[in-house]
Amino acid sequence: MNPQATHVAVLDDEPDITQLLANYLQMQGFRVSQVHRGAALMALMQTDPPALVLLDLGLPGEDGFTIARQLREHWHCGLVIVTGRGDAVDKVVGLEVGADDYVTKPFDMRELLARIKAVLRRLAPAEPPAAVRPTPNDTAPARDKLLFAGWTLDTAARRLTGAQGEEVALTTGEFDLLCAFARHPGRVLSRDFLLEQTRGREAGPFDRTIDVQVGRLRKKIEANADDPQIIKSVRGAGYLFVPPVAAG
Repeated sequence: MNPQATHVAVLDDEPDITQLLANYLQMQGFRVSQVHRGAALMALMQTDPPALVLLDLGLPGEDGFTIARQLREHWHCGLVIVTGRGDAVDKVVGLEVGADDYVTKPFDMRELLARIKAVLRRLAPAEPPAAVRPTPNDTAPARDKLLFAGWTLDTAARRLTGAQGEEVALTTGEFDLLCAFARHPGRVLSRDFLLEQTRGREAGPFDRTIDVQVGRLRKKIEANADDPQIIKSVRGAGYLFVPPVAAG
């Protein structure tokens, strides 16, 4: 096994499933670690952190959502929930705790692979955020640092800092969404456009993805998330990024 290959961890309480996924992903060139308990995953994150985690929610005696929150609080990695729980509420909660994608069982291996690659592309620091062709009137300058409402968005380092230099942790999806907004200030952006910018053509979006991520972003960048002044909703059309954006 190539130790330099992209490392993926698979957490599922069923060894047959982790072995199936490991065999397939290893054939695709990944290095795979199989774990069956949350504690084992946390130990792995300390010693050999993976670039991406495939997380099952239905773990006996454990809360998969709690594990997802712990990953988001302490590590910067891709997170794809792979579970038999297909209820819309579970999908929304999965996004709210920071999952980059949500796949329900049974799944097609090729589709799962495409979603994994999409998340890893968005995580890659050398990969610039997707954007439409700039125009003089409605697009912010294509620079590494974008400044708005006291915030500094460093698109190269993939970092958001406040007026006092404090860093705010963003998930991959949140960061890409904020980039899309900051590169198109003063324009009403549809949900379809934002999905295209943040998830790519190969990803199969599900209901409320953008709405949930906008809600999470507001809690992190708005003075009052219940009365947003940076990202405003436009009924029937999408969202508007209000503040002017300057290049840093």
